[in-house]
Amino acid sequence: MSIIREDDVIASVADALQYISYYHTPDFIQAMGRAYAVERSPAARDAIAQILTNSRMCAEGHRPICQDTGIVVVFVKVGMAVRWDAKRDLEAMINEGVRRAYLNPENKLRPSIVADPAFSRLNTRDNTPAVIHVELVAGESVEITVAAKGGGSENKSVFAMLNPADSVADWVLDQVPKMGSGWCPPGMLGIGIGGSAEKALLLAKKSLMQPIDMQELLARGPQSKLEELRLTIYARVNALGIGAQGLGGLTTVLDVKVLDYPTHAVSLPVAVIPNCAATRHIDFTLDGRGPARLEPPNLDLWPKVQWAPDASARRVSLDGLTKAEIATWKAGERILLSGKLLTGRDAAHKRICALLDAGKPLPDGLDFHGRMIYYVGPVDPVGSEVVGPAGPTTANRMDRFTETMLGKAGLIAMVGKAERGPEAVKIIHKHGAAYLIAVGGAAYLVSRAIRTSRVVAFAEMGMEAVYEFEVRDMPVTVAVSAAGESVHDTGPIAWRGKFAGIPIAVE
Repeated sequence: MSIIREDDVIASVADALQYISYYHTPDFIQAMGRAYAVERSPAARDAIAQILTNSRMCAEGHRPICQDTGIVVVFVKVGMAVRWDAKRDLEAMINEGVRRAYLNPENKLRPSIVADPAFSRLNTRDNTPAVIHVELVAGESVEITVAAKGGGSENKSVFAMLNPADSVADWVLDQVPKMGSGWCPPGMLGIGIGGSAEKALLLAKKSLMQPIDMQELLARGPQSKLEELRLTIYARVNALGIGAQGLGGLTTVLDVKVLDYPTHAVSLPVAVIPNCAATRHIDFTLDGRGPARLEPPNLDLWPKVQWAPDASARRVSLDGLTKAEIATWKAGERILLSGKLLTGRDAAHKRICALLDAGKPLPDGLDFHGRMIYYVGPVDPVGSEVVGPAGPTTANRMDRFTETMLGKAGLIAMVGKAERGPEAVKIIHKHGAAYLIAVGGAAYLVSRAIRTSRVVAFAEMGMEAVYEFEVRDMPVTVAVSAAGESVHDTGPIAWRGKFAGIPIAVE
């Protein structure tokens, strides 16, 4: 009979969260390497190169793959024959492990969890509590899967109660374009079918914990109806041409996972949850012999991809930037930014716009006239870092503030990730402004372009404060030009249908 000690659970959970913050799983790296090898869209290929380069940098430097270090989701299978040497209950043990992981001074992880979600939304400061699912199973061990799920991909989850005669594949194909690119493709789609409403969503999330094996499935062929469904959705989604970061390209999904469960005769519950380019999860087993031992992956598994700025990229100085210069930028054009860049996300925008709409002045020293803003909530720095990993956040959350920021604040350009809504595109065009994207999933790489950082306003808001970064050659792509052209519209159209016929395997 195994005796599971409290300290072993806590240490294992903490170690696992640190581990997955900087190590991609080898199956993901190999799948991304293949996507890079077959990609023909220059913009998508550049984005994938940034993701792969960032991944290796994080594996070597032990720093987070993405600034959004996720909401912790834990699946636990408790063997019914185990005994416990613990004063805390299982939930408290897991949350203590989360707390220690996210407060680790050697690799700070961004706390993103807020309590009282419908009202005050106060940050818990240590990323607790985790979302925990427990099963009692036969056996003398405890099997634990730890995942850290980014908000950008989690926010794109969808669920529906279909009619039994409806096509699951058709419904999924209808939903994926509506997700946009805020989930940072290429990634995975997890699909849950059957059970009840909550069971379908749980199946979808659990499916994302499975290894990527699409190329093996393609090579051997399907052996069940569910595998046929996986292949159908995989091919049809990639044929949409959405591509990396929504820029248009051959690979939108690396794999499609499907789990099902018996359901009511009149029901067909279906859930889809995407996993982003910061896929983070790991399994371990506790059997009473101490904490889990997590071996580092072999860095030789990483493809020999080293991102470098495109020689044709335009270098732009942010100091003295004018609308006349912005008007010359073309949608899809790659740009390297240098100079002083303000930051701000949802909470800062809300406070800024409330002041401006009320005719009140902004805090001393905060002036957006002729400036560009970066939608980012960075990880705290460690050691000699100016700032921790600082990738972009999903931009359309700021759409509601765009008219005020461009019309009253004097902002002339923005940087984020994913597409803007139709109304925001119209407002950007109206004001002769521009919207650019940085690559989601390349946060550590992007942070290397940041040379100085200082708080300008709202210091009490932590990661939501307004900072001023001084950047040098920060890589971005023009997503919405001053002429109102959106690459998130034109890119997928240009690549739609071109996925068919790409090789199954790449040497």
